Amino acid sequence: MKPLVSENVASLVPYVPGKPIEEVERELGIKGSIKLASNENPFGPSPKAVSAIRKSLSQIHRYPEGDCFYLRERLAQHLGVAPEELVFGNGSNEILELFVRTFLTPGDEALLSESTFLVYGLLLQAAGIGIRRIPLKAHCYDFKAMAQAVGPKTRALFIANPNNPTGTFVRREEFKQFLKQVPPEIFIVMDEAYFEFATDPDYPDSLVYRKDRPLLITLRTFSKAYGLASLRIGYGVCSQEVASFMNRVRQPFNVNGLAQIAAVAALGDSEHVSKTVRNNQKGILFLSRELQKMKVESIPSQANFLLVKVGGSAERVYQDLLREGVIVRPMGVYDLPEFIRVTVGLPAENKRFIQALKKIYGKT
Repeated sequence: MKPLVSENVASLVPYVPGKPIEEVERELGIKGSIKLASNENPFGPSPKAVSAIRKSLSQIHRYPEGDCFYLRERLAQHLGVAPEELVFGNGSNEILELFVRTFLTPGDEALLSESTFLVYGLLLQAAGIGIRRIPLKAHCYDFKAMAQAVGPKTRALFIANPNNPTGTFVRREEFKQFLKQVPPEIFIVMDEAYFEFATDPDYPDSLVYRKDRPLLITLRTFSKAYGLASLRIGYGVCSQEVASFMNRVRQPFNVNGLAQIAAVAALGDSEHVSKTVRNNQKGILFLSRELQKMKVESIPSQANFLLVKVGGSAERVYQDLLREGVIVRPMGVYDLPEFIRVTVGLPAENKRFIQALKKIYGKT
């Protein structure tokens, strides 16, 4: 009898999301928990986005704009690209899936880093694409090793900048040299979900290099800095040719109408994003300093989270923090069993995390 599914699918380990706060509180019998596990915006969505959604609720019986017409025009203007160079999806995850379905076939190979965003590997394995993982170097991408690993079957490279879950980033000159080393017929997928938080002056905006690299694809999202995670809306920026092929594979009406409306409004609220980024910078500094005082290692981050080495079993620390009403993310699934990832929250939330960690470590 033919197997129900391919071995690629049967052997997949599914992504396990965190539990809702309400369920955690019910299970542990606690109240007033804070969630610092999913890299969400602690300020929530833009008030302008919320207002726009409310005004549009009576129209949800209508199908959404099939090609995100108004959002496409507004975002193209915001980014300084042509509208035809944009692809929209149900979160940037769908853009990743569209890319794999459109351009990769069994027998192809993709290069990933170790300890990077889990979804890359899940999508590639499900599609029967070969995967080669390159070890990180001091928690950062090893671009030299990745370029040297390119082989005759290599079709694409996936890069998260800043990387999730380490928060580290690729510097401009290193990126420029990497582009020279990788053959032009190979796709480079730059996942910039945390782009708005990367304030280091040496951070490279991949959109700058598109004209010299036709197969460079940049992915971004409205889930993080814009605070629209629940609406699931992301986008890709690429050449018109690449975008046209992905749009052939894309399902009609894949981005819901309220998400489109909220995204347009959020683009018009630069102060909300600026406030979010300022809070993040202060939060990263506070958390890093407090952890250093505790002699707890954290990895310098250009994202809205910190990777923290708690030693021993991070799962145990995660469970202990849960009982204190602080929800973080253990990193065993990323092959980082001694680390947790903590999202930067509001100042009071950051302080509460530190206080809970001190209690667990028996410090005052």
